Amino acid sequence: IEHNSTLMDHLLYAPMCNGWTNNTEGALYHLGNTVLFLGYMGGSGAYGCLFIFGFLSPAFLCLTLWGWMTMCGPDVLSWNLLLLFVCLLQICHLLYRLYQEGLPSEELISLYQAIYLPLGVPVHVFKQIAGETYAVEGKTPIDQLSLLLSGRINVSLEGQFLHYIHRHQFLDSPEWESLRPNEEGKFQVTLTAEEDSRYITWRRRRLYLLMSKERYIARLFAVMLGYDIAEKLYNLNNKLYIKSGVLLDIRLPSLYHVLAPSSQVRSGLLPYFQPIFKD
Repeated sequence: IEHNSTLMDHLLYAPMCNGWTNNTEGALYHLGNTVLFLGYMGGSGAYGCLFIFGFLSPAFLCLTLWGWMTMCGPDVLSWNLLLLFVCLLQICHLLYRLYQEGLPSEELISLYQAIYLPLGVPVHVFKQIAGETYAVEGKTPIDQLSLLLSGRINVSLEGQFLHYIHRHQFLDSPEWESLRPNEEGKFQVTLTAEEDSRYITWRRRRLYLLMSKERYIARLFAVMLGYDIAEKLYNLNNKLYIKSGVLLDIRLPSLYHVLAPSSQVRSGLLPYFQPIFKD
C-alpha cells in the first residue's frame, strides 16, 4: 500500500520544471514534427489515407533518427521505429486496395480520364457503367451471341458458383439454343468477368438472318454451339445432386424429364438442360 501511494504521489504531484533549457533538440526533431503536422492535414478516403501515411512515414523516420543520434534513448528509438513500420504497412495495404479497385485496361483508363474524370465520376461508379457483369439472371435479355476471346468469366446462379467460361468458348450458347428465332427470354444465370476479358458478339436477329441465307454458316454454328453446350454440361456433371445425395450423370437422356417438374436441383443447372433436351 505504501509503495502504491508513493507511485501515485509521484505521478500526480510530480515536481514542476525549475527552469526551461535554452538547448534545442536538433533539426531532425523539428523536421519530423513539421512533417507530422502536415500529414494530419490529409482528407478522408483511400487517397486521403495515402496522403496521411505518406507524410507520417518520413516524419517517424526523422524521429527515429533523432532518437538514435541525438537522444540515444532505446525507448524513443523503438517506439518511433515501430510507428514507422506500421505506416509503411498501411501504405502497402492502401496501394494494394487502389490496385484492386483500379481500371483493368489502358483503354478504360483513357476513357475514364477523357470523359468521366472531368465530370467528377468516381472510379467505382464508372466500373459499374463500363460493366464487369455480362448478364444478370432474370434481368438481362437474350439478344446476342458472344464468343470469349480472352479472360475468364464466372457463371453463377443465386450467388452459387457453377463453372467458368474460358477463352474460345461461347458466353451464352445455352441461352441462344433455348429460344426459337421469334421468341424472347432472359438469362437464368449471372455471368461476371473475373479478369480483363474481351469478346466478339453477334446480334441475334442479324445472325439469324445470315444463317437463313447461308446454310454452311448455319451448320457451322450448330456444330460449334452443340460442342460448347456439351462442354458446359460436362463441367457441371459433378454438381448435380438429387435430394437423397446420389450423384446423377447428366448424359442420361431421360434425366431432364425427371428433373423438369422438380425444384430439387441444387446447383441451378436446369436452365442448361433446355437447349439439349428440348422437344
